[in-house]
Amino acid sequence: MTFKTPLLLSAASLLALTACVDPNAFPDNPNARAQQGAILGGLVGAAAGASSGEDRLGRAVLGGAVGAIAGGAIGATLDRQAAELRGSINNPNVTVTNNGQFLVVNLPQDLLFAVDSTALRPDLRADLASVAQSLIRYPNSRIEVIGHTDNTGSAAYNYDLSQRRAVAVSNVLTQNGVPFSRITNIGRGFDQPVASNATPQGRAQNRRVEIIIRPTQ
Repeated sequence: MTFKTPLLLSAASLLALTACVDPNAFPDNPNARAQQGAILGGLVGAAAGASSGEDRLGRAVLGGAVGAIAGGAIGATLDRQAAELRGSINNPNVTVTNNGQFLVVNLPQDLLFAVDSTALRPDLRADLASVAQSLIRYPNSRIEVIGHTDNTGSAAYNYDLSQRRAVAVSNVLTQNGVPFSRITNIGRGFDQPVASNATPQGRAQNRRVEIIIRPTQ
C-alpha cells in the first residue's frame, strides 16, 4: 500500500469527524466551532505537509498538528467573540451568526435608517458602539461592512444607497475607535437577496447591512 492510500483514508476520516461536529446541530455546545476548526485545520495542514518535499508522512503529521492548533484557536476565538457580541447587543432583531470561518452581524436597515435616508437612528448607535468595542478587543481581524437593498427602484440608485449606508455604519465604528485601515465598505444594491423581493416581508429581509468579521490569524 502506498502512502497516498492511507492519507486519503485519513482525510476521509477527518471529513467524517467534521460532519459529526456540526455546530448547527449542537447550538448549546460553546466549543463546537473550535472543534470544527481544529478538525478542518488538521485536514488542511496534513494535506499541505503531504504535498511538499520528502518524508511526506512526517510532514503530513506535523502539518496536521500545526493546522489543528491554528484552526482550533481561530474557532475558539470566533465562539468567544460571537457569544460576547450576542450578550452586548440589546436588540433582538440584530443577529450574530458564526459561520466557522467568520462572523456575520446582520443589521436590518429598517432599524438603522428611515426610508431613503443614510442618517442612522440614534438608538442603534449604542449597539454599533458595542460592536466597535468587540472589534477593538479582538484586533486580529478585518471587517467588511456590506450594504444591501431590496429591488425597489433602479439598480444604480440602490447600489449608491447601499454604499452610502455601509459607509454610515463604518463611520460609527471608526468614531468608536476601530482603525479605518481594518474596514472595507461595500455596496451590493439588490444583487444578493436573502429572501424573495415579491413580498413586503421578503423585501424587508433584503434591506440590511452586514458586518463581516474575518480573522487574520
